[in-house]
Amino acid sequence: MAEEALIVVDMQRDFMPGGALPVPEGDKIIHRCNEYIRKFKEKGALIVATRDWHPPNHVSFKDQGGPWPPHCVQGTEGAEFVVELPEDALIISKATEPDKEAYSGFEGTELAKILKENGVKRVYVCGVATEYCVKATALDAVKHGFDVYLLRDAVKGIKPEDEEKAIEDMKKAGIKILESL
Repeated sequence: MAEEALIVVDMQRDFMPGGALPVPEGDKIIHRCNEYIRKFKEKGALIVATRDWHPPNHVSFKDQGGPWPPHCVQGTEGAEFVVELPEDALIISKATEPDKEAYSGFEGTELAKILKENGVKRVYVCGVATEYCVKATALDAVKHGFDVYLLRDAVKGIKPEDEEKAIEDMKKAGIKILESL
C-alpha cells in the first residue's frame, strides 16, 4: 500500500515544442518530471501517468467542430510519453471515446478507485498544461478526497497569465503549491 502517488499529466510528444499542440517550453520540465518520478519511486509511491489517447475522429478536433488540432491520436508517435516511466507505472488513458472530452485524469477512468484501493491519501501533480489538464486533474483529486500538492517547478502552461489564474484557482480549492521537493 502506497500512501502517496505522483500523477504525471500528459507528458506526451504532441504537447512538446514541435508537436501538434505544443505547450511553450514544455520540454524544459521533462528533466524535473523524471527527477520526481525517480524520487517518488524510491519512496514506494505509486507512479501514475495520464495521457490523451484520442481516436482519430475525436470531438475536440477542429475537423469535428472542436477547438484543437488533431493531437495524441491513439498509437501515433505524438501520443508517446517523453518521460522515463518505470515498468510498473499506472497508465491512465483519457478522452478515448470519440464523443467525450476529458481534461482530468479522473474523468471517465478508474483512477480514483485505483488510488483508493492502493491506500493513497496524498497526490502530487506535475506535467502539462497547467491551466487545462493539470488543473482539471488536481481539482478532481480534491473532489475525490485526496490531499493534493502541485509541483510548481514541474508544470508548464500555455499562457503565463492563464497559468497564474489556474494556480490561484487550485490554491482556493485547497491544493498546496510546492515550489520544489
